[in-house]
Amino acid sequence: MSVKHYIYLVPGFFGFTNLGELVYYGHVRDFLAAELARRGVEAEVVAIRSHPTASIRQRAADLLKGVQETAGAGEGPIHLIGHSTGGLDSRLFVSPGASLREGLALEPYASRVRTVVTVSTPHAGTPLASFFLGLFGQQLLKLLSLFTVYVLRFGRLPLKVAFRLGHLLSRADNQLGWKHTLLDQLFDQLLGDFSADRREAVSRFLGDVGNDTSLIPQLTPEGIDLFNAGCEDRPGVRYGSVVTQSRPPSLRTRLSAGLDPYAQLTHTVYSVFYGQTQRMPLNKIPLHTAEQTAALVQAFGALPGPQACDGIVPTRSQVYGRVVGAVRADHLDAIGHFDQPTHQPPHVDWLISGSGFRRPQFEKLWKDVADFLLEEPR
Repeated sequence: MSVKHYIYLVPGFFGFTNLGELVYYGHVRDFLAAELARRGVEAEVVAIRSHPTASIRQRAADLLKGVQETAGAGEGPIHLIGHSTGGLDSRLFVSPGASLREGLALEPYASRVRTVVTVSTPHAGTPLASFFLGLFGQQLLKLLSLFTVYVLRFGRLPLKVAFRLGHLLSRADNQLGWKHTLLDQLFDQLLGDFSADRREAVSRFLGDVGNDTSLIPQLTPEGIDLFNAGCEDRPGVRYGSVVTQSRPPSLRTRLSAGLDPYAQLTHTVYSVFYGQTQRMPLNKIPLHTAEQTAALVQAFGALPGPQACDGIVPTRSQVYGRVVGAVRADHLDAIGHFDQPTHQPPHVDWLISGSGFRRPQFEKLWKDVADFLLEEPR
């Protein structure tokens, strides 16, 4: 009798399960479900709903709630796949003796976990988190979360908003240039394109972002150092990581984005974030095992340098356990948010980095992940 596998997709920072037809993990969920069915494996693939910017502890409790609602009291193996911060949520979920909240029965489910796969996860933190602790951090987070939702829904921003936001981002080094009244106006313009139901859903999502941003200081290199000191690996669980590295922004990557204002806008976002992310302190870059180093060298041709990143997380910070895949991709490419509108359902790029990541690389990567999930323990 075949055993049923339960696979949980844990979203990252800003992550949502869905807002209407907007689906964070849509392409990954569909591909994994089809790939496992093709292999004759009975599996349920579930996307988790997490508080977008709450603490890792709160998000791990959200993960437990999703598991409790779907995994039942059976014996089927559980697999956790976490993108970005979702990888940290997954590690805490299985950490022996982890305490989430009083009354939560974590151990019966944590003991069933067989694999944890982290995708573009800041295991050593990211300097970008420190950037978001600035004067305009919460307003910027709200704006970018709404920007993400809008792009995934419509694929483009209204030109007026694109030009205004591009102007703002071009002045990102001058924090006093971010005017609260202008941000409010941008919110009003974007929200005006949504139906009443969508406005309500987006407002709830943004409320979650604004009400609890305790995750941000936890993602700094200093905050993650404390997390790692108390979060232990669980014996019997196989840990794997997907590592992403994208091109540094340059005149070449800007020209490759073309003349479309939306493309230029998102490339500016990428450039600003990349510049902040590459400031990883040298003493915070983790050491790797010989096997991890060999996997990175094989994938990238050389060991990524201290400044290498995917625009959000330093590349060397993403390594944990076995390197299941290492690809040239930005932070959102690996979960299906790249530019390939001809595919059905279409892939829509959020962060135009010039990585060149497309559907063939996506399919190979997630086949490798499926191999890892089903691999017999050594």
